[in-house]
Order: sequence, then structure tokens, then C-alpha cells
Amino acid sequence: MQPKFLLVGLFAFMHLLSLNAQRAEKKYTRADTLRGSIGPERAWWDIKYYDLHVTPNLSNKTINGYVDISYLVLQKNQTMQIDLQQPLTIDSAFDLDKKKSIGLTFEREGNVYWIHFPNKLKIGAEKTIRLYYQGRPQEAKNPPWDGGVTWSKDSLGNPFISTSCQGLGASIWWPCKDHQSDEPDNGARISITTPDSLMDVSNGRLTKVINLPNSHQTTWIWEVKNPINNYSLSMNIAKYQTFSDTINGEAGILPMNFYVLPNHFEQAKVQFQQAKSMLHCFEFWLGKYPFYEDGYKLIEVPYLGMEHQSAVTYGNKFKNGYLGRDLSGTGWGLKWDFIIIHESGHEWFGNNITTKDMADMWIHEGFTNFTETLYTQWLSGKQAGFEYNFGIRKNISNRAPIIGKYGVNAEGGNDMYYKGSNLIQTIRNSIDDDSLFRKTLRGMNEVFYHQTVMSADIETYISKSVGFDYSFVFDQYLRKTAIPELELYYQKDKKKLNYRWSNCIDGFNLPITLKTDTDKKKLFPQKNIWHSIDVTEAELGFFNPAAIEFKYYIKVKEISNLDIIID
Repeated sequence: MQPKFLLVGLFAFMHLLSLNAQRAEKKYTRADTLRGSIGPERAWWDIKYYDLHVTPNLSNKTINGYVDISYLVLQKNQTMQIDLQQPLTIDSAFDLDKKKSIGLTFEREGNVYWIHFPNKLKIGAEKTIRLYYQGRPQEAKNPPWDGGVTWSKDSLGNPFISTSCQGLGASIWWPCKDHQSDEPDNGARISITTPDSLMDVSNGRLTKVINLPNSHQTTWIWEVKNPINNYSLSMNIAKYQTFSDTINGEAGILPMNFYVLPNHFEQAKVQFQQAKSMLHCFEFWLGKYPFYEDGYKLIEVPYLGMEHQSAVTYGNKFKNGYLGRDLSGTGWGLKWDFIIIHESGHEWFGNNITTKDMADMWIHEGFTNFTETLYTQWLSGKQAGFEYNFGIRKNISNRAPIIGKYGVNAEGGNDMYYKGSNLIQTIRNSIDDDSLFRKTLRGMNEVFYHQTVMSADIETYISKSVGFDYSFVFDQYLRKTAIPELELYYQKDKKKLNYRWSNCIDGFNLPITLKTDTDKKKLFPQKNIWHSIDVTEAELGFFNPAAIEFKYYIKVKEISNLDIIID
């Protein structure tokens, strides 16, 4: 008879296999395809500008408003897909012609509205559609992961309201073309009307405040000059107190504005100082802050935080670490505030460079997770950065590939964070030239400045910039779950170190740099093919498995005897 705890473990293991099988066999619906792909009713028009007007009703948790969507006609068509998630409803739709406003017919299919124009539109025409809508948006259950609108109160009983909708989609609270591939080229305007005792803080710069007569309401108008992804547009309402700062950055003076609850004002003035060193660090490694025209903001919200472009939201309780914890277990993660550093890192990866498809979200999360390593190094030295990166490796599960299924609004596995970061660190150490590595990161943010990309674009760029084909390396870490093994065998009589790759895809070719006090050797292992280098017995101590695994996300396997003969 097996011990009871072994049986429990076996049942747990079988349950895990069942869950993984269920994930693998997930059936995607037409609704998933409509949400996650560019169908004919999305492909024919290109967004130029969003002008969003919203009035929330704080007492019954409803909103009403309208959005003007300016767009360019790319192909002849007369049916437009607009996304708005239930139970919100569109009341009316209008083609804002230069001479007159034309009412449009529409019908609903789940979370999609089909807007019908009376005739096919002319290619090259610049048009604007106005959509009036209202209803009670989905309330966030566990923001920002399970998002929507958070309706809450601060410790003094004042309303404290915020939106968070990455993955779920901006259509959870306003009608739009809810696909990451199409950002408004000319930016957006957000006008939020609140009780006059409160303030709204949204993206971009505050351009106008209108006190509405006889209504005890105020409209806050924010202007975004740069392209912005739908999920980044946000509404944050509270009784805010504000303070400002600046940095002298790569593109000139960057204004920094901070919005917090009054009872947290003094804490924020101390904690938010980290934003200045963070911006200097990231500009050094990644290139100029991508949104000088829109400024940089930190905004206190009633959830943990989110990377809303030029309006980073914060709820980390003014503590270092992740709610006071170090996700690396090394101690280095307690030297800085996780939400300030991580969510601001998304300004480069997620907001400047945005993925066209949710399946490639590792570009957002892997690179941004890696910015934590860069900031740790900035504060405490390169060894500290390496220790932090190695420490987060314990959070990798390898249960599913990092890249998800395309066209159905599906993210890949959660390993996109920690494994994605370790992939980048592995490539960095493989390059073994931080000047070239930094040039590659900065070049990436220049070449893809304010663009949407696929994973293949980033993979190809890195290989081209570095001058080495990493395509098999990307395939291994992004599309497979196995950890490559570097097999080592030392022939004492011939003073040769033999090496090869195993447990990896065919063609896997990650170069490995090994260093001694006086020399360094570059290895180019191949799968199942032994190669060798001359190594004295005294040098072997520098090639120990732990030191290699510290730098590269691989397993090192020392072989004491071989069944084959190595020449």
C-alpha cells in the first residue's frame, strides 16, 4: 500500500494533466474570432483619432456618453464592426458628414455591433462616425487581471473609481475597434464629467477644465498627442491632490505629474522620487521616453496598478517590492517599488512597441520584466541585476508555450513574464557585449517607434542587430517548454572539454561564452553533435555548471563516462 500523501500527490498530478489537456483542447468560438482577428468589417478602415466623452453616474454605477471615431477608408465597404461588451448598449450611430449628420442602422451580435452605411465608402475618404452609448459596465472583480470599472471609496469615504481592461478590452467601457493592431495615428481626447468635488485624471495632458453651470459638475479634458492603444485609455476619478517634478531627459525637459489621495500625499512625495532614477535608467538602456508630448504621470488607484500610457496607475501602498514582497527572493527586489518600475517599463514595451495580437504579449511582459533586472543593476551593480534575474527563474512553470494562439484574443502562458525575461538575459550573455546589447534595445525602440508588431518582427530585428541568427533560440524558448541541456564531458588524458546540446529542438544553436581569469572561450554547441575545446585541468573550475546556469536559462549536465568514443 502506498502512503496516503503519495496517493494525494498522484491524484493532484493527474488533475494537473487533465487541466493541461483541457487548456490544449480549448474550443474557440466565433465571438473569440470576432474579438481577436481582423475580419473584413475591420480591415477596410484605419483609425486616426478617438474623441471620447463619458459621464459616470456614481450612485448607480452606470455611464453614458459618446465617442467620435475618425478613420481613413482603405477598401470599399459599407459594414463596420464596432465592439462594445454587454450589458452596455449603443443607442444611436451617425455618419458625421461635412454637410449633415446621417443616421445609421445597426444590429448586435453578442459583443459586436454591425454598423451599416447606406453605400460603400470611397477609398481614401476621411470620415467620422459618432456612437452614443450607455449602461452599466462590467464591474472589476480582481483588477487589473479581471478588469472592468472599479467603483470604490477611499478611507475617508470619497468616491474612488478607475478603469483597467488589458486583455478584456477597452470595449468593456466604451465602443471602439477593440484590436491592438490599430492605434489612432493622431492620438485621442478623453473628456470625463465628474461631480465638482472630484477630479478625473486620464492620459496625456490636461488641456481644459469646464465647470458646468447649475449642475455641480466639472468636465476634465485630456489630450493625447501620440498613438495610443485602446486598453491604455483610462478614467481615474478621486479627490486627488497633485504635485509635479521634471527631469532633463534625452529629448529635453519631461514634465512629471503625480496624483494621490490627500492622506497619502507625504508618503507619495518620498516614494515617487524613484520615478526620476527609473526614467534616467530606462532612457539609458532603452532610448528616449516615448511620449514627451504627453508627459509622464503616476496616479493612485484602488487596485495594484497598470501601464496606461502616460498615465501609469499605482496601488502598491507606497512600499518597496511587490506589496512589500520580493518576487526574486534575493532581497534586491526590496530596493525599489515594483509597480513604479515595472508598469513604467511598459511605456517602452507595451505602449511604444505594442503587439498586434495578444498571442505575442511576451514582448510586453518579458521585456518589461527584464527592465526590473536593468534597474536593479542601475541601483546596485551588475552582479545584483544578475542575481535578481536568476532569482525570478523559480517562478517559471514551463507548463505551456509563451506564445498563444493567434486570431482569438488569447495570451500565451504566464511564463511570458519570468521566462521571457530570462530568455532576454540568456541572449544578452550569449552576445557577451553590453554595448551591442544596449544598442539593440535602443534600436528596437527607434525602429518600431509607436508601432504595432508581431513576435517575428522583434525576433528578426534582434538577430539582424546582433549579427547572429537566434531564430532557433526564440523557437525553443517561446514555442516549446523544454529547458535545453548543455552536456559536458572532460577528457583528462587529452585535456579537452567536450560539449553538445540535448533536450532541445533541431537546429538549436545558442552560443555560450565561458570565462577564466585570463581568457574567454566562445562555444557553439550543436544538438547531439560533440565538439571540443582545449582546457587545462586548472581551468575546469571556471566552467562549473552552477556558474553557467547562473548566466543562461539552461541545464548543465556533466557526464562522467561515455558509451561513444570522442576523437
